[in-house]
Amino acid sequence: MSNTLVKTNFSFPGQIDVYHGKVRDVYNINNDLLVMVVSDRISAFDVVLPKGIPYKGQVLNQIADKFLDDTANIVPNWKIASPDPNVMIGHMCEPFKVEMVIRGYLTGHAWREYSSGKRTLCGVPMPEGMKENQKFPEPIVTPTTKAAEGHDEDISRDEIMNSGLVYRPEYKMIEKYTRQLFQRGTEIAAKMGLILVDTKYEFGKKDGRIYLIDEIHTPDSSRYFYVDGYEERLAKNEPQKQLSKEFVRQWLIENGFQGKEGQTVPEMSEEFVDSVSDRYIELYENITGNIFQKSDVTNVGARIENAVNEFFKKNKRTK
Repeated sequence: MSNTLVKTNFSFPGQIDVYHGKVRDVYNINNDLLVMVVSDRISAFDVVLPKGIPYKGQVLNQIADKFLDDTANIVPNWKIASPDPNVMIGHMCEPFKVEMVIRGYLTGHAWREYSSGKRTLCGVPMPEGMKENQKFPEPIVTPTTKAAEGHDEDISRDEIMNSGLVYRPEYKMIEKYTRQLFQRGTEIAAKMGLILVDTKYEFGKKDGRIYLIDEIHTPDSSRYFYVDGYEERLAKNEPQKQLSKEFVRQWLIENGFQGKEGQTVPEMSEEFVDSVSDRYIELYENITGNIFQKSDVTNVGARIENAVNEFFKKNKRTK
């Protein structure tokens, strides 16, 4: 098993504080820039699993890097540079307090709501007579609140605007961006023989300007189906072959863990961990069309620290 990046504790020039998330460690530089280090931690059911997944952080960071570049002509994004395979440096923005979820197909949370009898999701009507994994007549936007702890909650566009959670003109703009980004992602996926099923985007503001922030179109934030065999599986009511981290959730469920009180995370054998790493690399290659180049992980912490310090030295961005 390769060395994995499961914990960071850097001290970068101009650093004010650091936020350790489930997967990402975000370093605040002078309340102006963010250094986002994407670790090899993996979470499921809102629980960080006890072992890291080799190269997972690199996979997520480099997919996000590619798609931020591929969508920069739709909406400005927070990225300035990616000086290391696991690192992105960009603008510090004030995040909007909603996540913009967009769904092209009836699956996941939307299907669970639908199969329980509900025909609206976040105030958006869903047609009668649909089956699991069927394509919606057009993509639906189903926002959620951004919970500091626990689960995000569904919320309608009217509730968002009427409550002032996001001001009306700004909400309409990020909803427009959400649809445009999803369309671009759908077109890129189709060229790779994939279907972008659903995803989520986050937006923020800096100096009065709206930016796309965080990751985009990664297997941790998105669900992909394979085009090949989609119609046949749908007709037979069979599960779709998909590219996402759903296979990790399924393994946990099969081993008696869904994040509920009293449950214990099953033992993650070296064989299982390496199989998850292989799946993430497969995801990368299928989504991007590029061969994955494994980074040198002999001393990944020193590698990252040197790359970030060299970036600041060259760019003189820390004041």
